[in-house]
Amino acid sequence: MFGKGKKKSKGHSESANTVVAFRKGNTLTRLSAAVWGLGNLVNGQIIKGLIMLGLEVGFIAYMVGFGFGALGDMITLGTVKQEEYWDEVDMIYKYRTGDDSMLCLLYGVITLFVILAAVVMLTTALRSAYAVQQKKEQGKPMPTFLEDLRTLKHEKLHDLLLFPPIAGIICFTVIPLVFMILIAFTNYDHEHQTPGNLFDWVGLANFKEIFSTSGKLSSAFWPVFRWTLIWAVLATITTYILGMILAIVINRKDTKFKAFWRFTFVLSIAVPQFVSLLVMRTIFNTNGAANILLRELGIIGSQDAIPFFTDGGIAKVMIILINIWIGVPYSLLTMTGILQNIPEDLYEAARVDGANSFVMFFKITLPYMLFVTTPNLITQFTGNINNFNVIYLLTGGGPDKINNQFAGDTDLLVTWLYKLTITNKDYNLGAVIGIIVFVILATLSLLTYRHTGSYKNEEAFQ
Repeated sequence: MFGKGKKKSKGHSESANTVVAFRKGNTLTRLSAAVWGLGNLVNGQIIKGLIMLGLEVGFIAYMVGFGFGALGDMITLGTVKQEEYWDEVDMIYKYRTGDDSMLCLLYGVITLFVILAAVVMLTTALRSAYAVQQKKEQGKPMPTFLEDLRTLKHEKLHDLLLFPPIAGIICFTVIPLVFMILIAFTNYDHEHQTPGNLFDWVGLANFKEIFSTSGKLSSAFWPVFRWTLIWAVLATITTYILGMILAIVINRKDTKFKAFWRFTFVLSIAVPQFVSLLVMRTIFNTNGAANILLRELGIIGSQDAIPFFTDGGIAKVMIILINIWIGVPYSLLTMTGILQNIPEDLYEAARVDGANSFVMFFKITLPYMLFVTTPNLITQFTGNINNFNVIYLLTGGGPDKINNQFAGDTDLLVTWLYKLTITNKDYNLGAVIGIIVFVILATLSLLTYRHTGSYKNEEAFQ
């Protein structure tokens, strides 16, 4: 208890370092917030001070030469459109370059992150100056630049190792994510394509269009949303339960040739998933092997065909069944490993108490399975909501509907997003759907995981 309290207090003091440095620092330390590295320069840390000062000069030069203009363009998203004019010399039509709204937004986002980095650097300079002030007041020698570098191999090794991945996440994940989110608040659609046209801020208009009770977009969104949730639940549960049952049957003591059965079912994993899906699409096509076989057997007429992928209801059932074929082997592997790690003593004790196989399954096997696999189950559910391959390669989201904003009967939110952006160039609506998917997944995943035994009692089966 006391150790935890001490750790909390330490964390609190570390979070308050910048505030403490400004309050307790002398004039020189406080001025270091305005002139980075000033405290280090005056107290003999020349190289470190010059590096900080150079970064400040570079930041000011960036803002003056480019940054302020980029922020202004981000607010307006451009004011000059590309124009067509007649060139009297070459006797042809040419285009006069205008503003590019997409670049205006992108450069503005980058500038905001540069400003955020400058704020972080400002606090670093302030804390560094305060640390130098404390050393001077205590009569301690000032560390040289080489000594500071050596700390990166020892005390600050974690900072050195974390910097590249953090920088990569910010550059290639966070900045594109912020850019995509901001696109949702613009009218960047097929009628406002850059660089020929400009797009502008529209606030929450795109969200209102999707969530309104009437309108073409909302009438397409809600059916797709319902099917996405139904698909994710059924695809996750069916592969999980059937994989568990298959693993239990194969793992029984009375089952012979266990390795052969596992190899047979797992063999499908060796085939690339897109190949399996395309083969299934060919087999169940209108003139595929399945319909030909049914005609030969006289089950359907010689000119008839079962619309496996052209009827909305049948197509949804086929997608779930084919997903079972593809997904069960993965569940089988996971469940087999878990089954083989359940202590045999638990079953022996249950048999001594008179428990039958049914009771042992619900009291030992299933709780243990759920405890271990709940995080993986949540991951599977998340993956199925974003399962682009199965839907797109089997049905392409179809069968399509007329005047339904490119949304077919089997489209998920992610495949509909793909059509809106790639096919119809409605990037603003695609961004809105991307945000909705993220909010749904984040909320469901966090709430579900926090109410599971894996989170509440992680040592229950240890």
